[in-house]
Amino acid sequence: MIKDTPKNNRVCECCGDVITGRSDKRFCSDYCRNTQHNQLNRDSSNYIRKVNNILRRNRRILERFNPNRKSKVMGATLMEEGFNFAYYTNIYETKKGARYYFCYDQGYLKIDDEYYALVERQEYVK
Repeated sequence: MIKDTPKNNRVCECCGDVITGRSDKRFCSDYCRNTQHNQLNRDSSNYIRKVNNILRRNRRILERFNPNRKSKVMGATLMEEGFNFAYYTNIYETKKGARYYFCYDQGYLKIDDEYYALVERQEYVK
């Protein structure tokens, strides 16, 4: 809803009020700028928020069972705590072909059918 304004006056992209100030300003206030941004990103925000919550929960679980930066835990124990193996931030493959799955700085490697090795990312791992 853009209000009628005299020529050469700029109007807010959100509410249509006249904008004063810098020539490249697009919104009349922080409130309008934030409102416009939230409306544009509303659809993807819920999905991203859900994925980030799952990743953070996974990381907290791994961190809890890995207080000494290296440990071993049963997969069933991780699942009982709510760990979701389908979500991770990246994979690190060793020269021998072992795949570590990471949730940010906390990682795991499947050792056998029951156990996982837990590790904390070192600075040299990219």
